[in-house]
Amino acid sequence: MTFQAERIDGGSSRALAEAMPRRAQVIGTGLIGGSVGMALRARGWHVTGADARVGQAEAGAELGALDEVGFDATAEIVFVATPVSATVGAAREALALLDEAHSNAVVTDAGSVKATIAGALGHPRFVGGHPMAGSELAGSAGMDPMLFSGCTWVLTPTEATDPGAYAKLQAIVTSLGASVIALSPERHDELVAIVSHVPHLTAAALMILAADSERDNTPLLRLAAGGFRDMTRVAATHPGIWLDICKANSQAIVATLDRLIEQLGAFRDAVGSGDAAFLASALESAAGARRSLPVGTQPPGELAEIRVPVPDEPGVIAGITTLASGMGMNIEDVHIEHSFEGDRGTLVLVVAVRDAQRLSLALRQGGYRSIYAGKP
Repeated sequence: MTFQAERIDGGSSRALAEAMPRRAQVIGTGLIGGSVGMALRARGWHVTGADARVGQAEAGAELGALDEVGFDATAEIVFVATPVSATVGAAREALALLDEAHSNAVVTDAGSVKATIAGALGHPRFVGGHPMAGSELAGSAGMDPMLFSGCTWVLTPTEATDPGAYAKLQAIVTSLGASVIALSPERHDELVAIVSHVPHLTAAALMILAADSERDNTPLLRLAAGGFRDMTRVAATHPGIWLDICKANSQAIVATLDRLIEQLGAFRDAVGSGDAAFLASALESAAGARRSLPVGTQPPGELAEIRVPVPDEPGVIAGITTLASGMGMNIEDVHIEHSFEGDRGTLVLVVAVRDAQRLSLALRQGGYRSIYAGKP
């Protein structure tokens, strides 16, 4: 993507920008990008948007997702919400324009595949992201300022990630109502293949099966209701993005499909042989797992603060935040306190009281000198 519109100069206008609302840039103004713009504007931000599709950004401005069209080099945060295949190019171009303007703005993306993007972008101020939210309504029709309220927003810091960039992005995403979880890019792709990518392909396969049966003059589609409609709802989303996703995350998707085929084969054999004991056990296990799924964002209860003295360098955030996420803990807030010497700082984590002691112990076991500081 090349930003054709005249961009706001980050030099002469910097003093003016400081007196104005916080500024954000959105690249790609469809469902996710437009919803980000609406959510930020509802919180007082000034949002500029750009889109490779002719007229798309202008339409977003008319719908209230943007304040203006173009590229704002004074923005403090840039959200790249393009198709996965265009993300790396758009992020690189944004980082180059920001570097030219001597900006320290953070750049993130919203793609559902992370490893290939993280591997191509090793910039300290790029932090991969994936809001686990969406709508069967594609593009502008699905824009919603409340889309991220209560959703999980995955961030994927790497060894190159600047701790301050991560802390700023987490604070902004949390302000939109999302709950942040940190994963490595590779682990994200493995898990999303299970909870998103393969379910979408499965829904598509079921719809094809139903449609083929309807061609045989059976009234199957008229009978489809309830569970079938719920299970296949995602098959109605725009198919274009899934071509990019299947290409970018093919290894994890194929591995998950193999596991699903194996499980379906076990069900097939049990049904064919009348193995009621296997079916009862498997179905009860599935029902129990389904009942244990979290519903929305769980209230954290009382919060506690953990302070971790760390080198003020890239890589620190990735190790600590993914450690917490791997233990099933949610970091409610994170920020960096820099030392006067400049080469060290204190990473301040805010977590639920119920998790604080366990996380503090895990950090010490991992070689960190953590201090459980009580309430924030």
